[in-house]
Amino acid sequence: MSWQAYVDDHLMCDIDGQHLTSAAIFGHDGSLWSQSESFPQVKPEEILAIMNDFAEPGSLAPTGLFLGGTKYMVIQGEPGAVIRGKKGSGGVTVKKTNLALIIGVYDEPMAPGQCNMVVERLGDYLYDLGF
Repeated sequence: MSWQAYVDDHLMCDIDGQHLTSAAIFGHDGSLWSQSESFPQVKPEEILAIMNDFAEPGSLAPTGLFLGGTKYMVIQGEPGAVIRGKKGSGGVTVKKTNLALIIGVYDEPMAPGQCNMVVERLGDYLYDLGF
């Protein structure tokens, strides 16, 4: 399966009539593996900051998590595994696997828990495969 198929078929899938606003898969080095059409243009330093937070949990809390220049307030996550952010009625979930970052962005009417489920389920699957 191509990385684009993981984005299209697993991240951008319909869940109870809802779906993510955008999604992407990046390598730990910041290289883009695949993304949805609407995913923001991410800067290398934004991916670097996310990777740093996985290495040093809490490092993004004072500054926020940025994706394509949009700032998300960092909320609860799982240190070293999941970062969650909130902005208004939407937010972001980032799941770290062995080799990749799975990123999902959502907005109302999708609930944060639905985004978490979609992103983290794919992340767990890819982690188990060695990715």
